[in-house]
Amino acid sequence: MTPLTRDVFDGATAEKRLCDYFAVATMDGLAQLTRLEATAAAAAVTYVDRTQVGKHPPLSPPAREASGATMAIDPATRANLELTRTLAGERRGSLLDAIDCTVTSAGSRLLAQRLAAPLTDAPAIARRLDAVSTFVADSAAREDIRSILRGAPDMSRALARLSVGRGGPRDLAGIRDGIMAADQALARLGEIDQPPQEIAAVMAALQKPSRELAAEFAAALDEQLPLIKRDGGFVRQGYEPALDEARNLRDASRLVVASMQARYADATSVKGLKIRHNNVLGYFVEVTAQHGDKLMSAPLNATFIHRQTLAGQVRFTTSELGEIEAKIANAGDRALGLELEIFERLCAKALAISEDLRAAAHGFALLDVATSLAKLAVDDNYVRPEVDGSLAFAIEAGRHPVVEQALKRNGEPFIANACDLSPSPAQKSGQLWLLTGPNMAGKSTFLRQNALIALMAQIGSFVPATRARIGIIDRLFSRVGAADDLARGRSTFMVEMVETAAILNQAGERSLVILDEIGRGTATFDGLSIAWAAIEHLHESNRCRTLFATHYHELTALSAKLPRMFNATVRVKEWQGNVVFLHEVLPGSADRSYGIQVAKLAGLPPAVITRAKSVLAKLEAQDRGQTARALADDLPLFAVPSRAVAEAAPPSEAELLMEAVKALHPDEMSPREALDALYALKAKLPKQ
Repeated sequence: MTPLTRDVFDGATAEKRLCDYFAVATMDGLAQLTRLEATAAAAAVTYVDRTQVGKHPPLSPPAREASGATMAIDPATRANLELTRTLAGERRGSLLDAIDCTVTSAGSRLLAQRLAAPLTDAPAIARRLDAVSTFVADSAAREDIRSILRGAPDMSRALARLSVGRGGPRDLAGIRDGIMAADQALARLGEIDQPPQEIAAVMAALQKPSRELAAEFAAALDEQLPLIKRDGGFVRQGYEPALDEARNLRDASRLVVASMQARYADATSVKGLKIRHNNVLGYFVEVTAQHGDKLMSAPLNATFIHRQTLAGQVRFTTSELGEIEAKIANAGDRALGLELEIFERLCAKALAISEDLRAAAHGFALLDVATSLAKLAVDDNYVRPEVDGSLAFAIEAGRHPVVEQALKRNGEPFIANACDLSPSPAQKSGQLWLLTGPNMAGKSTFLRQNALIALMAQIGSFVPATRARIGIIDRLFSRVGAADDLARGRSTFMVEMVETAAILNQAGERSLVILDEIGRGTATFDGLSIAWAAIEHLHESNRCRTLFATHYHELTALSAKLPRMFNATVRVKEWQGNVVFLHEVLPGSADRSYGIQVAKLAGLPPAVITRAKSVLAKLEAQDRGQTARALADDLPLFAVPSRAVAEAAPPSEAELLMEAVKALHPDEMSPREALDALYALKAKLPKQ
């Protein structure tokens, strides 16, 4: 996080800063922004401008995203459903990891973006599904395109690095190879009969980049390219004559000097003439002392200039040797300078068509996502969902995409289950399923799989089911699992209540809500009361499609009074004191939670298990079912859902006394306890 000064968020200068960045006189031609939106956009471009030291990388103008164009998913739901990261913070085990079969980094980024913002426009979803269906039906085209994409570089990343002056020769090669790969992809896509709309749009995008630019890059760039441009050696031999000359001087300096030495020896008839070099004199001509006078006499003294006389040698220089020395000394720097000039020239040509290159790069990403989702559908037996504007939610033989893959790796099957939250003919709102069953039976998996199937459908993917019809979901809510937020002073139960409050206050008729074990973080009757009231509110006020898992079996009595509530349970079988999980979701309700059996499987000591069974038997003797039925009979049906429920009148003194007497157990009390209880009752009597 980088704190910025207040002037970055100055609304008065926001529009001017945007106009300066995009080199326009007014923003009216680019986007109609409110002052707050313009301030946010100006802060972003100001940050870019400062961090890039005045450089202006090419950015797309700001544009407003249509309200409600994507499914709203709050942070808690993203975390609970483990869309891109598990609760442990790892990518492995997330939904993205399970469905990501892309072969390019750009495709993987686009898939992650789609998971973060599923569409809510049924025609747009259908266009994505059409593209996936094409590659599901044509396996040869799918594999050919994926093979081409594997060799295609990440043009968008290369272009981004070049635009901020951090690119290198390999980025230029990436642009070249990307345009060539576009030609290969176009040729293969052209063989598809009547390509759907999204594939046709991809083909149009791939045709945009200049092929002449790719040809020039191919002529300019060598086969082996360094990572950093200042290393040099990336321009092909023969592309620039001046560069070739500089390289020859740099690389063939010994040959140049040797050729000059032979020429001087012939001209002077001194066979022992040598051209040498040291750090003091540089290059010089050296002869023995007996030949020194010859070079210092006319006419040779006009060419050879005396520099130094030693005991046995005489040293000279020439104007030609001085020029060659300067050229040799500067040849390396000149060669590198010429290469950098060529790099900047090629870079400018790439940036001049940056919009076309960006469109082609996005086309590659779209192809990668479509072909990867098609491969996923074929490999894992996914089906195309029906997505429309209704409130339907009908899934046949649905499966959890992540859990199914984990089981498959172990050679185990996944038990598929159906779920139907669609409105009945007599009702205008979706159903509320109350799911009961023991721990470890698969309630949370069932809840999550239906939410993930809906989300996958709205990103334009096939789904793990035999049939799926889903009416557009505008908001997805999930309250699953337990976690605290100690840094913000929130206990586990407080976090649970905050997330539940967000759902009850925000969910609408088109929302999908999955709730797991509401109220478990507090005392039993407190939790039951909260869960009870939450179900009533979801049914009568929110009226959304809901999956509600609970261990409070008393809640099943609500189905007698709530017409859109449906009881479902996860089937188990008890065998020789142990519980066998069948993972089948069926109509009905569970009679108990089998918590002690699960505790036994977890390895609790036998003494603890025995004692728990004893305590459970005593607690079950006090039937709470009668209380649940009484509450259901007195259920408020919210004739006006927003009406505030009046607080119950406080109990009278006689009622309090009666409750205190009922709570006594004389057979279990000692004489002293009985005497104390009698005094306590006397204290409750009205004073005369």
